[in-house]
Amino acid sequence: MGESPKKKKPFYKKWWVWVIAILIVAAAVGGGDDAETVDTKEKEVKSEATEPVVVEPKESEEKKEEPKTEQPKTEQPKTEPKKEEAKVEDDVPAEHASALTKAETYADIMNMSKAAIHNQLVSEFGEKFSEEAAAYAMEKLEYDWKDNALKKAESYSDTMYMSKQGIYDQLVSEHGEQFTAEEAQYAIDTMKADFKKNALEKAKSYQDSMAMAPEAIRDQLVSEYGEQFTQEEADYAVQHLTE
Repeated sequence: MGESPKKKKPFYKKWWVWVIAILIVAAAVGGGDDAETVDTKEKEVKSEATEPVVVEPKESEEKKEEPKTEQPKTEQPKTEPKKEEAKVEDDVPAEHASALTKAETYADIMNMSKAAIHNQLVSEFGEKFSEEAAAYAMEKLEYDWKDNALKKAESYSDTMYMSKQGIYDQLVSEHGEQFTAEEAQYAIDTMKADFKKNALEKAKSYQDSMAMAPEAIRDQLVSEYGEQFTQEEADYAVQHLTE
């Protein structure tokens, strides 16, 4: 009989197959560990990159003082000194208080003298106050009568072109301003006026309104019953009358 053919072993029973399998498994295991190692390293790198860097402040920066912010100054409201109110006496009659108010008005606005104000207060053609009320007003009234005399003198010079002597007489006249001689003299000595110019203005007025001759004008200017200019002032006026 002939020999029966030999049966072949299955491939998985061959030794070299198992060697190859073992090598494959070992390679797979080793590759996995390397992959894990690489992945871990990548994560560490990423975490380092994303982690915020803390910068320690320098010593000089720490010592810098914060800028001081000044608080806006609030000014305290100024308190004006209280004005002293005029003391009103309770026992003063209303008529007396009214007389004082009127007297102050005449002195302040019309620059009248003390005597003229008193006469105006009691006059039946004026304020018609009682003598007692007028006396109370003049006693309480305090004023610079010399200054009033000066203002009156300047007014006579500026508006009526009066002479120095004419102004003085008007200031002290009982039918005029009724200032004292001392007050009137103060006004004459203190006032500033061009009496030559006043004489010329008076001369022109006589010539225009009364058609007087130059010599008649001269006489009127120097007359003691007339304008009472000095001779020099009258001569100046006549000389410049035709200019």
